[in-house]
Amino acid sequence: MLALIAKIPVKEEKRAEAIEAFKALIAEVAQEEGTLSYTLNVSPNDPNTLVVLERYRDQEALNHHSSTPHFKAFSARAREFFAGRPEITLLEELASI
Repeated sequence: MLALIAKIPVKEEKRAEAIEAFKALIAEVAQEEGTLSYTLNVSPNDPNTLVVLERYRDQEALNHHSSTPHFKAFSARAREFFAGRPEITLLEELASI
């Protein structure tokens, strides 16, 4: 399995818009075969950095996610509220509960 952590800086004035866009994306991602979990998170210490925790069955599932029309549409719209480049960390999951 693969895990991915995406730390995404968002413009303070666009934070609510970013959260709503992510919630809409998550509803679409929930239908993807091979996507095991996809959550939106925030640290109380850094409210303008959203953190997406993602888990995929395998690389094929991650590739599929990245190529979906809903992800491409989200990515195009995200330029409006991103405050910088996302920091992406891809991990090989060794164990989980």
